[in-house]
Amino acid sequence: MKTEALVRANVAILIAATLAGCSGREPAPSGAPAAANAPTAGNAPTARNAAAPGPAVADPDLVEASEGAARYLELGRPDQRIFRDTLRIPGRIESNENRTARVGAPITGRVTAIHAVVGQQVRMGDRLAEISSPELSAAQLAFLKAHSAEQLAQRAAERARLLLEADVIGSAELQRRESELSIARAETRAARDQLRTLGLSGAAIDRLMTTGQILAAAPIAATKSGTVIARHAALGQVAAPSDHLFTITDLRALWAVADVPEQEARHIGVGQRVVLEVPALGDRAFEGTIVQVSDLVDPETRTVRVRMDLPNPDGEFKPAMLAMMRVAGEARRQVVVPKAALVRDGNRDRVFVAEGPNRFRLTPVTPGAEDGEHRVILEGLRGDETIVVAGAFHLNNERRQLATGGR
Repeated sequence: MKTEALVRANVAILIAATLAGCSGREPAPSGAPAAANAPTAGNAPTARNAAAPGPAVADPDLVEASEGAARYLELGRPDQRIFRDTLRIPGRIESNENRTARVGAPITGRVTAIHAVVGQQVRMGDRLAEISSPELSAAQLAFLKAHSAEQLAQRAAERARLLLEADVIGSAELQRRESELSIARAETRAARDQLRTLGLSGAAIDRLMTTGQILAAAPIAATKSGTVIARHAALGQVAAPSDHLFTITDLRALWAVADVPEQEARHIGVGQRVVLEVPALGDRAFEGTIVQVSDLVDPETRTVRVRMDLPNPDGEFKPAMLAMMRVAGEARRQVVVPKAALVRDGNRDRVFVAEGPNRFRLTPVTPGAEDGEHRVILEGLRGDETIVVAGAFHLNNERRQLATGGR
C-alpha cells in the first residue's frame, strides 16, 4: 500500500512539471504573490489612457522674430512728455446774430404782395412785401387832419400879428393863437411819426401831404442790407407786428459754434486758439480764436456753448454747415510712442512688447492725440516696457504667417 501511494505521488508531480513547461511562463519567485503580474481593473489599459496628449495651442499674439526679421527691428521705451489733450468738439456754422435782422409786419393786416425770396440780396429800405390794414388808412386820415389843422392855425396866427400891429386886438389874443399853432404842429409831427412806424417812408408821407391820396397798403421794408435767409410770409396771410416774416443777415461774417461737455469746459477760455474743420470743404483747416464761452450749462445736453468769429468774404461758408473744432485741452505728462510703433490688427491699435530675446507680444492699446510723429497712449502701456518702435508692421506680417501655418 505504501509503495502504491508513493508511485501515485510521483506521477502527479511529473504531470504538474510537464504542464508548467508547456505554458512557457516563468514560475513566480518565492514569496511574491502570484496575482502581481495579473491585469486588474485599476491598471488595465483603456482607450482614454492609451491616447497620447495633443500638442499645446500656440498663442496667436506671441511671436519670435526670425533672424532676418530681427535685423529690421528697432527697440525702445515709451517716452514721457508734457502733452496737451486735443478736444474734438462737433459744431456747426451759424449766422452772425449781431449782423442779423428779423423783419416783421409794421401793423396788423393782410399780406397783399411779396417781392423778396430766400437768397436774394437786399439793401436797407428795399420793399420785401406789402400789407394792407384799416389801421393804416386811419393813420393817414389822422395825419391829413392834423396837417390841415396846422395850416389853419398858421394862417390864424399870421392874421393875429397883423391885427395886433393895427391895434385891433390885444397881445393876449396873439399868444392864444400862437399856442394853438404850436399844438397843431405837435399833432402833425405825432401823426407823421405814426405813419413812419407803420412803414411809410418820408417821401411817401410828403406825397400824401401834397396829394391827399390815401395809400391802400404799406410796405414791409428791409431794416438792413444783406441776404434774405428765411421767409415766413405768404400771400393772404394775416400778420401781426410780433410775427417774423423775413430774416436778413450779412453772410460776409459768420459764427462757428460748438457745445463742449461741461467737464471739459474749464479747459477752454476766451482768446484760446482753435482749429476749425469743415467736412464739406475737404481737408482744409481754418484757424481762429474763441471769442465767447457761455456762462450757462444746457440742462438737457449738459454742455457749454463756445463761439468763434468766422470771416467769410468769399462766401465759401454756409449757415448750417457741419464743423469740427479742435481745441487744446489740459497739459499733463503722458505716455507717447512713435506712430511707427502702432499696428492695426483686429480693429484695434496695438504695439509689440518685448518679453525676451526676439520674443514679442502683440498688446492692445488705446491711442489718444498725436503730435507730429508721436501718439499719446491712453491705456495699455505703463511706460517702462521695451517695445518695437520701428519695423512693427513687418513683425506683424510674420506673426500672421506663423499663426496661419505659413500659408
